[in-house]
Amino acid sequence: QVQLVETGGGSVQPGDSLILSCVASGRTFSELAMGWFRQAPGKEREFVAATSGYGTIQYYLDSVKGRFTISKNNAKKTLYLQMNSLKPEDTAEYYCAARPVSDDTVYYVGDKQYDYWGPGTQVIVSS
Repeated sequence: QVQLVETGGGSVQPGDSLILSCVASGRTFSELAMGWFRQAPGKEREFVAATSGYGTIQYYLDSVKGRFTISKNNAKKTLYLQMNSLKPEDTAEYYCAARPVSDDTVYYVGDKQYDYWGPGTQVIVSS
C-alpha cells in the first residue's frame, strides 16, 4: 500500500509561481512511476505531468510545457511540481498519483493507469 500526501497549494495571482510537493510512504520511492493531475470545478480530471521511477523521463500536458516542471527526489521520497507563470486556467485541485513499476522507462498519462492517489491540494490563480 502506498500513501500520498500533497502540500503547497494556495491562492496566487497570474504570473506567480508555486511548488507542489507529494510525500510518499509504503513503497520504495524509486519503484513508483508518478504523475500530477488536476480537476477544475465542473470539469473532468486532467493529466498534467508524469515521470518515471528514477525521474529520468518526464512528459507534460501541452498547455503546461515550458511553465511546469515535474521532478522526483528519491532520497526524500517526494514528488514535486514547480509551476511558473501561472494562469487563471490553472486553477484546480491538484492530485499526485503513483503506480509501482520495475522499469525506469515507463510513465503513465491516463488516470486509470495509476493505483494510488493523494487527497489533493487546491490551487487558485486569480487577480
